[in-house]
Amino acid sequence: MNWSSITTVFLKELKDSLRDRRTVISMIVVPTLLMPVIMFGVGFLMTKIVKQARSEAVTLMVVGGEDSPGVLAALREDARFRVRPAAENYRQLISDKKLRVAVEIPAGFEASLAAGEPKTVTLYHYEGEMKSGMGVSAVERFFRDLRDRTVESRLNDRGLPADLTKPFEVKRQNVAPPEKVGGNLFGGLVPYIIIIVCFTGAMYPAIDLTAGEKERGTMETLLCSPVHRVNIVLGKFLMVVTASVATIILTLLSTGVSLLVGGSLFTGSRSVAAAQAATEAKAAAPAFIPMIDPMGIFGVFAMIAPVAVLFAAVLLALSLFAKSYKEAQSYVSPLIIVIILPAMMGLLPGIELSAKTALVPLLNLTLVCKEMLSGIWNWHYIALIFGSTSLYAGIALALCVKMFNREDVIFRA
Repeated sequence: MNWSSITTVFLKELKDSLRDRRTVISMIVVPTLLMPVIMFGVGFLMTKIVKQARSEAVTLMVVGGEDSPGVLAALREDARFRVRPAAENYRQLISDKKLRVAVEIPAGFEASLAAGEPKTVTLYHYEGEMKSGMGVSAVERFFRDLRDRTVESRLNDRGLPADLTKPFEVKRQNVAPPEKVGGNLFGGLVPYIIIIVCFTGAMYPAIDLTAGEKERGTMETLLCSPVHRVNIVLGKFLMVVTASVATIILTLLSTGVSLLVGGSLFTGSRSVAAAQAATEAKAAAPAFIPMIDPMGIFGVFAMIAPVAVLFAAVLLALSLFAKSYKEAQSYVSPLIIVIILPAMMGLLPGIELSAKTALVPLLNLTLVCKEMLSGIWNWHYIALIFGSTSLYAGIALALCVKMFNREDVIFRA
């Protein structure tokens, strides 16, 4: 192994990669613009759509209730609802999204309320549809308030206190420090995003440096140079690792800047009165924005290093086997599902870090990063995860070198 030759190959591949438009887009443009677009573009659009849906009056149809004029009048006067005339096909209208909610009021509902007899009000909605879900929640609040007022009126008629139906209160008290709360909330999501970014950052350079060179006919020229093949593959490997790490760094920098700019815009757009109200609310209530352990961020970077090596080696080996750029994409693209599944498993409840899960690639990274961002440092598991991932990466790199030395793979027709 000659480091001078490896460095020469690395610099050559770096220069060629920076000249390639697809590699530059995947390594620099996408990670730099991705987070601002998500946070400002998609986030603003989603917020606007949800806000508009909440502000719209709920299209409501009342089935029955002719003998309950008080309830019908209250529904029609409520600004949250737009009551439509009753129709027999209300179920189909809800299914076709032409109606959000239908309310079936039983016969003699108001008389039953006065007599203290229980009755059931049925709400028909489209489960899983956002507007219908918002509508049925609003109607539920209406009838819940009506029920509370009815109970309070009955207690007053009998000279009883209104709090008779609430003999005690249940209060929640958080005992976990803010770092653990933030780590549990975002600890699984952070490595999940980093894993995807790390993989996509290495994917296109790996394809271009192997199958791309085969397609362009430059692989034979490189192999004719007086450089051992091990040095060639290590130079290409370092280039793919560099692209992967650069993508992660640019994504994190873009995310940080987006958060700072977004926070400044949000703060600057509020009025003085709104700012004072927010300050008073913050003083009266516990902090909403969760915290994470700052040292855990450095731990995540340390643990992602062998994963970047593993991705680079696997992608190089698969792409080297392909005859063309398009064929390499067909081999590599399904791997995104393979890496997402174990990362998603780390977000599920009940999946905890143990000696067994510490040996499962990517799942172990998600679990240990969640604990590190919470301020929990299980050094024996950290060492086991780092060592096992490094071992997997070494095996993948050895396989890549072996395939690079096979003529039937390099010159596969």
